[in-house]
Amino acid sequence: MMRQHGRYAYSAITNRPAWDWPGGARLAVHVAVNLEAFPFAEGMGIPLVNPSPEPDVQNYGFRDWGNRVGVWNLLDALDELAIPAAALLNTAIYDLCPEVAAAFRARGDEIVGHGRTNAERQSEMNEAEEREMIAQCRDRIATEEGSAPRGWMGPWVAQTHVTPDLLAEAGFDYSMDWTHDDQPTLLTTRAGTLVTVPYSRPTNDIPALHAAKWPPSVWADILIDQFEEQLRLSQKWPLVFNLSLHPFLVGHPFRLLHLRRVLAHIAAARPRIWLCRPGEIAAHARKVL
Repeated sequence: MMRQHGRYAYSAITNRPAWDWPGGARLAVHVAVNLEAFPFAEGMGIPLVNPSPEPDVQNYGFRDWGNRVGVWNLLDALDELAIPAAALLNTAIYDLCPEVAAAFRARGDEIVGHGRTNAERQSEMNEAEEREMIAQCRDRIATEEGSAPRGWMGPWVAQTHVTPDLLAEAGFDYSMDWTHDDQPTLLTTRAGTLVTVPYSRPTNDIPALHAAKWPPSVWADILIDQFEEQLRLSQKWPLVFNLSLHPFLVGHPFRLLHLRRVLAHIAAARPRIWLCRPGEIAAHARKVL
């Protein structure tokens, strides 16, 4: 028999009980903005152009541009349409560009743990190292924001075999790393259950715009198609639509122009949809699952 993770059992979406999101909505929509920081000339980092020997100033500069310019362009678009968001935050942001964290705090957005920096990956850590890293991130966010984060997204969407256990033991309520469903599910852990909040990889801006190199207009069309078809399917079963964004990619005006079209399309669907943040999805899921 094939090895299995033992975290959840198979469940066909067609055979599950029907339930609604708050307000009778059938499609929950959440926007996740990845706020990432990188050390200079060391560690990992997505190469936006062909990598050079360190110090690779081109790739470092492209990523740094996201925190200096791109995120402000993106926030302008979100503010214009009053769209809530979650900040998936490397805690190094507090040290390198605290104004970025402050801007999301001022909007009332949720802060989600996203590791210390995306220059490291927890799947390469042993259990003690990973436990310490998770605790450091939780405690730093609690200090800066006044409360500990409820949610987690690992740097590089990476986990070890014990990550769900460590997150639950550290007091986290949900994870955005698992991409197995379009509804929240419950993961079994050593310390109770952990909610999974859907985080879409096929339409994520990194695999779409960077890896697949879709033109921004095509990406926007695909996002609208995804949204419209999920809205139709949600009449049969409740679903989650996720828009995952990285300022160093979508903050560029030629991409932002098309992202604005997507955001306007989503905003126009009020009140048929539930525009929310992932922590709200997790909290509601606890009531209905």
